[in-house]
Parts: sequence; C-alpha cells; structure tokens
Amino acid sequence: MQKIEMIINARHIYTLQGEGVGYLENNSLAIDKGKIVAIEPIDEIKKEYTAEKTIDAEDKLVMPGLIDGHMHTTWCTLRGLAQDVGNWMMHGAGPFTTKSTDKSMIAGAKLGIAEAILNGTTTIGDDGNLAEEVCNVVYKYGVRGNVSVRIREALEKVYEPGALYEYSEDKGNQTLEKTLRVYDKWHNKDDRIKVLFGPQGADFVSKEMLEKVKRLSKERNTKISMHLSQGSRETKQMEMRYASRTIPWLARKNYFDEDFIGIHLTDALPDEVKAVVDNGASMVLCSGAIGIIDGIVPPAKIFQDVGGNVALGSDQANGNNCHNIFNEMKLTALFNKIKYEDPEAMPCWKVLRMATIEGARAIGLGDITGSLEVGKQADIILVDLNYPSLQPIYAKPMRNFIPNLVYSATGREVNTVIVAGKIIVENKKPLTFDLKEVFAEAQEQADIVGEAASPQFWEVNGVNAIYMKEGKL
Repeated sequence: MQKIEMIINARHIYTLQGEGVGYLENNSLAIDKGKIVAIEPIDEIKKEYTAEKTIDAEDKLVMPGLIDGHMHTTWCTLRGLAQDVGNWMMHGAGPFTTKSTDKSMIAGAKLGIAEAILNGTTTIGDDGNLAEEVCNVVYKYGVRGNVSVRIREALEKVYEPGALYEYSEDKGNQTLEKTLRVYDKWHNKDDRIKVLFGPQGADFVSKEMLEKVKRLSKERNTKISMHLSQGSRETKQMEMRYASRTIPWLARKNYFDEDFIGIHLTDALPDEVKAVVDNGASMVLCSGAIGIIDGIVPPAKIFQDVGGNVALGSDQANGNNCHNIFNEMKLTALFNKIKYEDPEAMPCWKVLRMATIEGARAIGLGDITGSLEVGKQADIILVDLNYPSLQPIYAKPMRNFIPNLVYSATGREVNTVIVAGKIIVENKKPLTFDLKEVFAEAQEQADIVGEAASPQFWEVNGVNAIYMKEGKL
C-alpha cells in the first residue's frame, strides 16, 4: 500500500473534466507532492493508499478552486468609493488613487487576496504597480498567481473628460524595466507564480512601447494581459490619437495571438470580438465591475459562441466592491439572460466552467489547474452543504448543486481551500495569514488616504460628493 500526503473522501465531486461538469459520487481524491495522483471510488482508494491526512467530505461538495483572471488587489483599501459615478475613474476613484501610497496599496493587496482566498479562489490574476509586493503576498498566503506589472506611459492625474492623455517615455521605460526585474525574480517561483507583461491599455502606452512589450514577452515565453476596448473612454482616446478603434488597430499590427489575454472588451463590436478569437487570444470578463462602472454587459457570450476561452475576474474593489467569483458567476449568468431576454442564454454550468477550467485555459494555466484530473495540481475547495443557501439537496431527477452554487451561494459556504496540495483555509480559518492583522492594516491606511483625498474630493465635486452634501451617503 502506497503512503501519500492526503486523501479526500467525498460524497459529491465535480471534476470539471470533459465538456460538462464531470460529476462523481462516492469517490476519493488521492494527493501527493502537490498533485492529484488518483480519482477512484472510495473503496478502491482505501485498498491502494494510506495518507498522512484524510478528509471526510460527506457533507461537502468537492470541486476545483476558482480562477479570478483579473484583479487590482492593491486598490482594495478604496472599496466602495467609486460607485454610481459616470466618470468613475477620474471623478470617482481619482481623488483617492492619486493620494494612495505604496503602504496603502500593499495593505489593499493583503486584504484583497485574503478575501479572494476565503471565497474559494485558488488562482489570482493581479495587475498593478506593485507587482513584486503582490508576488510576495501571493507566495506567503500560498495561493497561485498570474501577476503582471502595470506598464503605463500616460501621466497619473485627474484628466478632464475628452482630454488626450499625456505620455512620458521615461515613465513607460521605468515600468517596463520593473516588469523585467519582477519576472527574473518571481516567474515560476515555487511553481505557483507566473509573471506576465501588463500594458494598461493601448490608450495608455505608445505604439512603440506595445511593440517592445510584444517582443520581450515572446523572448521570455510569457503572456500579455491588457485592458482591451475597456469602454467609450478608451475608444475616444484611440480615435483621437490614431483615427481608429482599438481592436482593428491592434489587429493590423498582428498583436493578437494565443499569448494575449484581453480584459473587458466592454466597447467591442461583434466583428471585433470575432477578430480577437480568430487570432487565438482569450478574454477575461468582469461582470460586476463593468456593470457598476459602465452599466454594460461585456460580450462574453459572443466570445464563447465563436469559440473563445473566457475567464471571470473581480477587477477592483473601488469599482466592484468585492473579490468574489461566486458574485461574478451569478452576475454573469443574470446579466446575459437580461441582455438577450433569454433565460437559456447563459446557463449556470457554463459560468461554472468559466470560473474553473475554461478560466484556467483563458489565462494559460489549463494544463496546471482548473479541473480535478490525475497529474494536475491539487487546487481544490470544499463547499459546506449545510447552509440554508444550499439546502435542500436534490439528486434526482436532477442535481441542484450547480444552480445553487451560482444563484444562491455567496462564498461564505467555502469551508476548506487547498492549493498545490497544501491546506491554506481549514474549517473557514485561514492558516497562512492573520485576518485581524489584515483588517487593522487596511483600516489604518484607509484613514490616511481618506484624510489626504478630502480636498480634491470636494473640489472635483463628483456625484458622491453631492450625495454626501445631501445626506444620501
């Protein structure tokens, strides 16, 4: 009998293998050296293996850990400050982002990643200015990360609507050099961290910088993660600068391929979406953020219908409020049903695949995680079925687990989180970080940023400033 690290005995398992959801009943997962070594009926595993730790998940649902393909975790200290504002980036977030410091953003990264983990996320895709610090948090907390350094030439300031962004070549080169340093230090660290190139968007960097990024990413065999057709603001910038919409302009430069991850595609036309897919690129959908910020449903259904891989992302807490893929699954399903006036437009099983295996494929990790298969990393969550949101349980004539996961669950039902075979949350208790310390650091920094941002907040006089004056917040 072979001695291994862990066995999980489960009444209900969703492997996400194949084209569906891969349901198994009364099976066990055998885990050793961070990987799944067997998935077999419980009695068979008992004959073949003994384990240092055995988890009996009789009242749990066992499934792959969730994929959050796009996050700005460093902005988590600005939660709830830019909602309900038309010009959200400048007049909503602007007074606070311009007064944020490295300390406040590091505190945000700790809070955002902790929140994601506790809600069942085992892979984060982070984009920001402090990628090295984020990598350090990812490493310490034990989660898996696709991390990119934000490459930007546009000057950081509050622009008036319609103003063309001002570029600084020196600023762009500094962020690119930082990307290379972070890549050299963290890429493939502990087999959990990948470093990507992250130009903020085609409107935020010059065409020369985009060309340089493409060449260097190919040389280092990594991907580009970039905001793409993020909204009318980006489209106007591109039309003013290049007399072209973003996707056609990039397509003419042969920028799309299997190593390109496009974020949002909010303002993309159907033929533009098809052009991205036809060239092998993937998409990350942020339903919550784009719904709140722009009141728009991104074209995820179109992207899937023409054969593209789509991941879900929670984006940033100053726009979306939470880093929770359960939230994104529900909103993605609901928004598309409403958009197409069709209850069958985006079924629950499809958004679950976007949160797991298809999401992993979209961000280049489909051979590592996203499904429970022999040889893959043991990135697993256990969902407690003893919650009102998941009761009662039906096994026939249909199973109701996935509808309830998508439409009823909130993330609080996640009991255990495992990454690469290591338990990082057990019985809802985080084992790799102190949540009270995370909260305290975030609050301290929020107090400092709020004080510093006050003059500009009132000067800009955005919608939320007006609401404050009127006693509506």
